[in-house]
Amino acid sequence: MKLGYLLAMTVFCPALALADIYKSVDDDGHVTYSSTPIKGGKKIVLEPLPTMVPPARAPADFPKVDGATQKGRDDTRRKILQDELGMEEKLLEEARQSLKEGEDTPEVFIGKDGKTHRNMAKYEEKINALKDRVDLHGKNVEALKIELSKIK
Repeated sequence: MKLGYLLAMTVFCPALALADIYKSVDDDGHVTYSSTPIKGGKKIVLEPLPTMVPPARAPADFPKVDGATQKGRDDTRRKILQDELGMEEKLLEEARQSLKEGEDTPEVFIGKDGKTHRNMAKYEEKINALKDRVDLHGKNVEALKIELSKIK
């Protein structure tokens, strides 16, 4: 029984997928769709959906790299990424130091009255730029660590 049901579904389902669609709009503007003709309805013609072409396979004579050559390339890539990581970690530490110094050094100006005043707008602008620099180098360090983890 289950086999007959399964066979019937595989035979009739594609036919259901190809059913005509009808659209009707009543006086109040309500739209109704149906797979059977509706009084005052119009048949909708739908264009077939685009399909993707499978990616082409590499030709049989496509050049291949042997394991030793690939290992050498991976080792070179690892070395370059490690050097970049070291440089970014150094820049990150310098950026953190600059931020600390910037936070400890308020922006001041001497007013017409001869008194010293804090320039908060300039201070915040300086601190935000320093924080952006710390964030940039932090993200670079994380990205380089991720790339290094991907190398076999």
